Amino acid sequence: MANGYFSFVLHSHLPYVISHGQWPHGMDWLNEAAAETYLPLVETFRKTAARVRGRIGVTIGITPILAEQLADDRFKHSFVEYLDIKISAAGENREQFEQVGDEHKAGLATMWRDFYRHQQRLFTDELGGDIIGALRRLQDDEVIEIITCAATHGYLPLLGRDECVRAQLKLGADTYRRHFGTSPAGTWLPECAYRPSYEWVSPLAEEGYGPSEPVRRKGVEQLVGEAGIKYFIIDSHLLKGGRPIGVYIDRFEALQKLWQQFEQTYTPRAESEQYSPYLPYLVGDTSHQDPVAFFTRDPASGLQVWSGEHGYPGDGMFLDFHKKHFPGGHRYWRVTSADADLADKLEYEPGRVDEILESQSSHFVELLAGILAGHKNDAGGEGMITAPYDTELFGHWWFEGPRWLEKVLAGLGGNSGVTPTTCADFLERTNPAEVVGLPEGSWGEGGFHYIWLNDWNRWTWRHIYQCEDRMCQVARDLTQKSSEPSHRVACQLGRELLLLESSDWQFLISTWSARDYAEARVALHAENFERLYTMFGHLERDGSSSDADWKFLEHCEQSDKVFKELEPSLWLP
Repeated sequence: MANGYFSFVLHSHLPYVISHGQWPHGMDWLNEAAAETYLPLVETFRKTAARVRGRIGVTIGITPILAEQLADDRFKHSFVEYLDIKISAAGENREQFEQVGDEHKAGLATMWRDFYRHQQRLFTDELGGDIIGALRRLQDDEVIEIITCAATHGYLPLLGRDECVRAQLKLGADTYRRHFGTSPAGTWLPECAYRPSYEWVSPLAEEGYGPSEPVRRKGVEQLVGEAGIKYFIIDSHLLKGGRPIGVYIDRFEALQKLWQQFEQTYTPRAESEQYSPYLPYLVGDTSHQDPVAFFTRDPASGLQVWSGEHGYPGDGMFLDFHKKHFPGGHRYWRVTSADADLADKLEYEPGRVDEILESQSSHFVELLAGILAGHKNDAGGEGMITAPYDTELFGHWWFEGPRWLEKVLAGLGGNSGVTPTTCADFLERTNPAEVVGLPEGSWGEGGFHYIWLNDWNRWTWRHIYQCEDRMCQVARDLTQKSSEPSHRVACQLGRELLLLESSDWQFLISTWSARDYAEARVALHAENFERLYTMFGHLERDGSSSDADWKFLEHCEQSDKVFKELEPSLWLP
């Protein structure tokens, strides 16, 4: 007897890095994620699908900017070269370890060589270099569901104009259709950040950026609905009406220090206003023809994976993420303990891992069954556990993660009492009618926006707000008179603005994990936009521009070659 339903919701995202650096920040971020996460998960999904018929319990989000990169030939060539380097380095490591009589590490070097050779065969021989195509086939075969996101993962509640939020969401849906051949049912709100409709004032109004007088802004859900999308995901505290500690703080020491500046009081809903995280609800103005629903992250199951103290990835026998051997950057040590420094890490013992994964995956399935049974008893009906995670946790941060995921998926269904499904399928099954008002917030620390707007990254929003205003003006100008050169420049202006709006830059600045890189990218896209905007003005006034400007435009088009379907009309009211 089934107690209810379950779906992993995996959020896959990386900022645009093609032609913007290699190592330590740049293309190798994308190469690492492809080798350690995306390919292993594709293989996991295919193996699970071969054992069961129908849904396997995975809803995976692919951000439009990530899809653009994975489909780009420049990534495909770079990735093959990257795998060759990793294979070669593993061979060098093995020779080095054998020379000094370290047979255990020599065996681990062989493990790494075989791992990357396997990824290379999977990528080139089985998938034909097409990761996006492999995911599309899994969706076409009704194994998984793929959802979309805002085009470049812009932090929607802080964007200065509804036109800019709409452009992010609509372009995200359009890009999804081009890559996956159908319309998306769901979207991942970047950073799970939501803002209802209200009279909005720019947080930088005192500095002269954005509206200083209240302006009625649409709720995020209204703009999601306008993009033709049926649902999104929120963090659990938004359903409760409060702002608890978010999910990132264990991973970044800088956030722990920054949090002290912004700590807020947790104010839950009254007991009479409690809602279940195991049911979808409608949100906002349901007078729209197609109201938008939301699913809520389950805090109980999430703690088992996200928690730095209690989470499965922190087991001492698992591969340590931080300690690396050069050349190659391969890892030969295990977590050991939560308080072990790099010098105290013990050597990795892969033969002892599988038993732990079996125990953890069984525990997780039992946990899910217990949660759903409790909900069924309390509510008198079946619910669904929504378990969202960053996809890169599985494989990149947690090397054993894809194997754990495969074991969990194998344990669902049958006697477990937990039926695997997708968000879209459960939404259709339940057809919710109850409307819930949501507060503003995100899944960052404090449940609000401070990671993306604080004293360290406030300056980035000055550039964003200025460029947004100018882009909307460019879109309006083109409706009155348009030449092909002006249209071409306006399209690239849109691309530079979208890349500037990426929420990754503020996050990386706040966490100090790649601060210099993020600051340089903000400066670059703002400068590109400024020069192109000046060029657009020249074209509008006298119909000409300098040869140097045209060469600069060509450089931008080559460097930031994304969203070929982009039109400046996206930024019209």
